[in-house]
Amino acid sequence: MNKFIATLCVISWSGFWAFGYLALSAGVQDSGQMVMAIVLAAAGLFTGIFTYLKIARDQDPQRWNHVRQDEITPAPAA
Repeated sequence: MNKFIATLCVISWSGFWAFGYLALSAGVQDSGQMVMAIVLAAAGLFTGIFTYLKIARDQDPQRWNHVRQDEITPAPAA
C-alpha cells in the first residue's frame, strides 16, 4: 500500500506542476482551457499534500501523536 501511495504522490505533484504551468501559460482568450487546467492543478495539489502527509505519518507515527491538554504537566513555579 505504501508503494501505491508513494506513486500516487509523485503523479499528483507532477500533475500539479504540469497543469499549473498550462494554466499560467494559457492565453486570455482560452478561458475554458485555463479553468480546466486550474481545476486539474488544484486536484494534483490537494492529492499531493494528502499523500505526502499520509507517507510522513506512516514513517514516524510517534511524531504525530497529539498531546491532550490534561496530559500537560504545569511548569514549576520560580
